[in-house]
Amino acid sequence: MQKVVQRVEALRQLLSGQEERFSRFSQDIWENPELGFQEHYACKRQVELLEEFGFQVETPYAGLDTAYRAEWGQGGEVFAIASEYDALPEIGHACGHNLICTAAMAAAWMVQKMLQRSNRPGRIVVLGTPGEESMGGKVVMLREKCLDGVGAVMMVHPSWRTSIDTGSTAVNRLTIEFFGKAAHAGGMPEQGINALDAVILLYNSVSCWRQQLPESARVHGIIQDGGVRPNVIPDYTRCWFYLRSPENDQLEQMNERFVAMVEGAAKMTGCTFKVTPNNLPYKARKPNVAMNRRYAEAMQAQGVKLTPAGPGRGSSDFGDFSQVCPGIHPYFSISPTEIPGHSKAFCAASGTDLARQNMLSAAVAMAEIACAWFSDEAFRQEVRQEFQPER
Repeated sequence: MQKVVQRVEALRQLLSGQEERFSRFSQDIWENPELGFQEHYACKRQVELLEEFGFQVETPYAGLDTAYRAEWGQGGEVFAIASEYDALPEIGHACGHNLICTAAMAAAWMVQKMLQRSNRPGRIVVLGTPGEESMGGKVVMLREKCLDGVGAVMMVHPSWRTSIDTGSTAVNRLTIEFFGKAAHAGGMPEQGINALDAVILLYNSVSCWRQQLPESARVHGIIQDGGVRPNVIPDYTRCWFYLRSPENDQLEQMNERFVAMVEGAAKMTGCTFKVTPNNLPYKARKPNVAMNRRYAEAMQAQGVKLTPAGPGRGSSDFGDFSQVCPGIHPYFSISPTEIPGHSKAFCAASGTDLARQNMLSAAVAMAEIACAWFSDEAFRQEVRQEFQPER
């Protein structure tokens, strides 16, 4: 712990002259929200800053216009920091990604300076990962081997509390369409095949299924198209469902059961159907215990109190990163009271002084972990021993 305290003190001293700069950067991104895969301004601002720091930047990256890969250093170990910067429709940075990308910039800069001071070999990589909100930028980037050669990866995320990474669920998002036959509901209903009956049967089947699901699993959905007029038997309906589980294997089983329900609803009504994946699936996140412990120590060394948190129920494409490389996705507080994510209140909190202050504390903790990765063989071994790659 003493080593952590000493390094945190050095990092805080290093950051003291740059806090205002990074705070302005965060506010700029907050004031200019962009949707997933459309984050041209946010990507440009990050690339410009990293190039100013002396990083070698490749953008576009992995076939994504708003993705990038930045690297600085020579030889030795490789540590990666993930940056997110997409916003949400209508409510802006209601997931605080303006803070995530700024923390990545600040941490990368601090690690670079510490490596320069120590004259130690090592390479720090920043991965600009667009479209986290349902679009799966990290999944696409993994296909291009973005983590090849990387020893460990992390990012930090805003929340109403500061806590270690407790994982996240794998998610599969499916659009289901039923096709029937239209007919006059009053005059010749016997000539129709009711696609609305099919979607209602599916919805009710899911409601019954929940009783037998493990407590950690989730299924939720909406009916997007239920017909046009009451006097016309609907020949087309569409619904959208999310399936979630903390276990990748369990999610596959849930998916099979769900598709069987779709088939059953179609058979009972005489409809045909189509199941279409809606965006890329995300895998469950596996937090690394050693890295989590280090994050807690680095935050406590700055006087930050951590709040215990239960298992994560949301989903993130960082889960896919954590399946192939040791990593964590811990949290820092941006509000003195509990507020829900993806809300107007969370968006407002993401633009406050408190949020920026705590974001910089999280950036220091992230930089401390990266520095430990480069300098502490025992820490590296502990991280590697705890990691079990996806088979």
